[in-house]
Amino acid sequence: MEGRRGGKRYSTERKERQKNVKPETTPSSPETPESKAQSEVKCEDTEQAACESQKEDERLAKEAEEKQLISDYVKEMEEKYKVRKMYKDRNANISEYRPEDSDFVKLDSSLKKNTAFVRKLKTFTESQKESLLKELKTLNLTKYISEVATAIVEAKLKMSDINAAIELCCLLHEKYSEFCEVLLENWQKVLLQKKDDKVTNQSKFRVDIRFFAELISVGVLPEKGALNILSNQLNILVNCDKEEHSNVSIIQSFCRHCGSDYAGLVPRKYRVLADKYDLTVPSCPTLPVEKQKGCRNLLKEYHNSIVSQLLKDHKALKLMEWENRRIILTKGELNADRQERYETMKAAYNKLLSNVQTLSDLVDEEMCELPEHKFGGDDLDLEFNAAQQFEYDGETSLYEDEEMQQFYEKLLDLRAIVPQILLKDSQVSQAPSPDKAEENSEANQKEEDLKIEDVEQELLEGGDGAEPSSNEADNEAEELMLDEADPADTNAAEDTMATTSQLLYDKFLSDLPTCVNRELIDRAAQDFCMSHNTKSNRKRLVKVLFNVARTRYDLLPFYARLAATLYPCMPDVSTELCNYLTLDFRHLVRKKDQIKIETKIKTVRFIGELVKFGMYTKTDVLKCLKMLMFDFTHHNIDMACALLETCGRYLYRSPDSHHRTRIYLEVMMRKKTALSLDIRYNTLIENAFYYCNPPSSQNLVRENRPPKHEYIRRLLYKDLNKLSTEKILRQMRKLDWKDPDLKDFATDSLTAIWNVKYGNIHCMANLIAGLAPYHEDVVVQVVDGVLEFIRTDMEINFPKYNQRRVCMVKYLGELYNFRLVDSAVIFKTLYSFITFGVSYDNDMPSLLDPPPHLFRLRLTCVLLDTCGQYFDRGSTKRKLDYFLIYFQKYLWFKKASPYWDMDCPFPMSIDMMVRDSLELVRPKEVFSQSYLEANQKAEKLNDEFKEKLSGLLPFHDPECEDEGELAPIKEVDEELSTSQNKTSEEETSPSQPDTRSHPGSQSQDPNNQLTVSISDGEDLTASPEHEGEFEMKQKGPKHMTCPEDDDFMAAFDKMLVDNIQQRSHETLKVTQTDIAVPTNYKSQVRKPFVAAKDSMVEQTSEGNSPPLKFALMTKKGNKTQFSTLDLNVSQQFATRYREREMEEKAEKEKMKQLVLEINERQEEEEQALIEAGKSLIPNTNREKKIKYQHQKGAPDADLIFGSGPKNTTKR
Repeated sequence: MEGRRGGKRYSTERKERQKNVKPETTPSSPETPESKAQSEVKCEDTEQAACESQKEDERLAKEAEEKQLISDYVKEMEEKYKVRKMYKDRNANISEYRPEDSDFVKLDSSLKKNTAFVRKLKTFTESQKESLLKELKTLNLTKYISEVATAIVEAKLKMSDINAAIELCCLLHEKYSEFCEVLLENWQKVLLQKKDDKVTNQSKFRVDIRFFAELISVGVLPEKGALNILSNQLNILVNCDKEEHSNVSIIQSFCRHCGSDYAGLVPRKYRVLADKYDLTVPSCPTLPVEKQKGCRNLLKEYHNSIVSQLLKDHKALKLMEWENRRIILTKGELNADRQERYETMKAAYNKLLSNVQTLSDLVDEEMCELPEHKFGGDDLDLEFNAAQQFEYDGETSLYEDEEMQQFYEKLLDLRAIVPQILLKDSQVSQAPSPDKAEENSEANQKEEDLKIEDVEQELLEGGDGAEPSSNEADNEAEELMLDEADPADTNAAEDTMATTSQLLYDKFLSDLPTCVNRELIDRAAQDFCMSHNTKSNRKRLVKVLFNVARTRYDLLPFYARLAATLYPCMPDVSTELCNYLTLDFRHLVRKKDQIKIETKIKTVRFIGELVKFGMYTKTDVLKCLKMLMFDFTHHNIDMACALLETCGRYLYRSPDSHHRTRIYLEVMMRKKTALSLDIRYNTLIENAFYYCNPPSSQNLVRENRPPKHEYIRRLLYKDLNKLSTEKILRQMRKLDWKDPDLKDFATDSLTAIWNVKYGNIHCMANLIAGLAPYHEDVVVQVVDGVLEFIRTDMEINFPKYNQRRVCMVKYLGELYNFRLVDSAVIFKTLYSFITFGVSYDNDMPSLLDPPPHLFRLRLTCVLLDTCGQYFDRGSTKRKLDYFLIYFQKYLWFKKASPYWDMDCPFPMSIDMMVRDSLELVRPKEVFSQSYLEANQKAEKLNDEFKEKLSGLLPFHDPECEDEGELAPIKEVDEELSTSQNKTSEEETSPSQPDTRSHPGSQSQDPNNQLTVSISDGEDLTASPEHEGEFEMKQKGPKHMTCPEDDDFMAAFDKMLVDNIQQRSHETLKVTQTDIAVPTNYKSQVRKPFVAAKDSMVEQTSEGNSPPLKFALMTKKGNKTQFSTLDLNVSQQFATRYREREMEEKAEKEKMKQLVLEINERQEEEEQALIEAGKSLIPNTNREKKIKYQHQKGAPDADLIFGSGPKNTTKR
């Protein structure tokens, strides 16, 4: 009521405010600056007043909603406590309502019904309450009280079933005095008993604890013992769950349903609203106020513990987010394991936060504020952003994909596998010296101030470290020569010590080039540590790694991984390898010769791979790049581009090397623009630059479609396959096809076959065939869309849509395979491929089909491959044979085009594809071998058609006669031909035969107009007065559909169906005009009967009517008797009798003639097949007589009785 009053007052106040607003009148005088300023002020005041009015309306609406909410809550609590008070008062005076012992004698105490009642209690729901209460009044459960109590306690109730279960327990307590004690004992068995007990089924325990508390509140269970049990349950739930907080749902349920009874708790939102609007929330406490305080403190203690847990998780989550952000900024992406841990922690935190918010409201506590933790993230972001001023905004990963990242970062931990005793000789502490650290810090500081102009100036002046001095280069060359000579010395020394271990090590080194994946190279590193870890072997391993074959670029990543894997255990391997590569690089750059390009590229690629493993410092590799840019010509361009393609992206995306790498890339692009380089070098430079710094690509904007549209696309384009066609058909039939928008989208999706996998196009056609009986208009639209797309693309001829055209043609063929289109559509499409826009004059090529354009050949082959094998009989076989003749002419015309020559031959793939398609449809056919032969066959076929048409048309066009060509045939409308045929049928006399029964026949109508019927069903009319001209007949009245026609057809169909159903139940009886004369009596009366019949006919003609003899059959008892009966027959009776016999005889002759014609036609067809070379296979089983085979051991009756074939043996 209060909420309704508030809403009414809100509407009244709004109407009053609207009445008080007066319309402003505008003066008619011209506007002055002062009046303009005043009007602006008034406008501002009006807008401000409207804004305040809107805010006031929102406030009043919110107040009305709040009042309605609190009033509904108060009303609900009043009804709840009213029912509870009724139950409690009745249970307090239960002795007054309890029945006498004599009353139980009248009730049913049978075992069957009582056990059935107990079983129903185990599956108790609120819907069963009425039936169970009715049964309870008729049963005597005195002996089954313990079973009843056990069933109630063990029942899996829901929160909505609690009130019904309370009512049932109250009736049981009222009827049976021992019920409350037995029920309490069963509750003690189910509830928690020890402090260490865990709740196994929280959903059931949540309902049980509320059920138990409600039973105490209504007085079914005694407060003395039951309250102690309930207090013990709450203590166990709270005190044993202060860390995990897994029982928070149980505590929330107890506070929501029983908090006001046992702890005096009112949810915070309702208490605040009640205080705001001066309302009192009703209460009916089960416990006194002193005891409620203890329960309330227990619940708030649990709330405080879960709040502290929330703060800890909040801090841990923020710390992980900061660490993840730092890792993303430094490395570019997160590890999959770390990402999974973060998502798990965030999900647990969100669930805990929701539980804390709910519990805070239930225990009437304010929600705690979550602090903002700072872990130095701002300083880190500023520092990184200061160094990270690169242009790209896309992917920031150091590697191209996750697999490559794992290859370069996740290395085998040899220390955890190899025993330490095998590594004691090779482990050397590698700590950077302070001087080097200071130099690195100074170098990093200098790099921040580095500019492109400074680098270009250094390169022009031959800056520091750009090129080594001649003395240094000579020393390095000597060292390399010594190093190259060392293997020979070591080999000589090893030859003298050819031990088993050396032979095994030689085998190990010879197998290294076969380690072409991560598992094999990791196994090689492990084998080296376990079996070959000596100083001489390590030096030899370095030499082998350094002297890798110059063309084996594929081994460089794996050799670099081997060195990186061995680095924690034996750092001297990677250190010496890096020194060798550095000396070799400087030596090759100083030589400046244009040889050994493969060796140079191998060296820089090896350095790049070691950089990505962290074995070669970024500073050193940038110095190498600077040396190459000093003389940016010839092989130096190849080496620089190879180095950037190997590790350029890694250097560009690393924060500590990004700045200098970006400057070097800019310098390289400027040199490309300034220098006149070869096209190959320009391509190499651009590829290297865009590999390091890919151009920013716009993200594709995904079209937002309705959920139903997305569902249709998923069904058709992703889920459709051979196995799911039936399932998707059922889903498509369930769509709302009455919705025009959804229907149009589904039709377009069914037409856009290019979105489906090519191998699943037949599944789409199968789906369309399944929809055809239910939505025929959709199938028609799909077929029209396919044909229109094929024709439109032939007009556009845009290569971008070639794949779509192939899919559409394949789709059309599959639609024919599923009988959704006729063969005429297929042949019309095939002929359009070789005729539409085709010019057979090489001097005047067609724009729609130029000579180098061969895609129509592919489309024709696709359509033939899809459905051509079904054109193997009847008229379709002849049509396909005709088409293949014209298709060969088109093919050879394309092959004979002057466009194709020795330099540009005709594509072999097209030729083979056409040959395969033709052999598939006509495997035994001999096809043309030249354009002349194909053209002759086509001309011959044209001549045959001209002869047939000239035989059908006895008139010719005079102009065409002079030229020796056929006259053009004008097409006549189908309705015209239909009406014309009907007219000729009506005007033709019955005695004249029907001349339109066969295609190609001629008929003469009464108007002296010659009607010619062609095989395709079109009629042509010509007047003999004007030869060579055609006259179009006027169309007859057009049939207009109306609702009465539909009603008539519906009534007619119903009548027809009813008549058919009625006649189907009737027994079909054949009327017999004559009864056959028995054989034994036939011989006696045959001659007189025949003589009488002949004489009857003769005398009938003379006018006399002699008696006719009939055989009268009678039955006496079980015997049949015959007697002769003479009847006088009139002339009319004899005539009718004779006519009937003649009709029967004529019908028999007609059937005989039909049978003979069928046999003759079959013989002609067999003879034609034999002449064509296809001999029929005779049926050898037709005349074969199968002799009965006797069982083993059975006597031969033919031999015994002599009934078999006679033996010709001599006696």
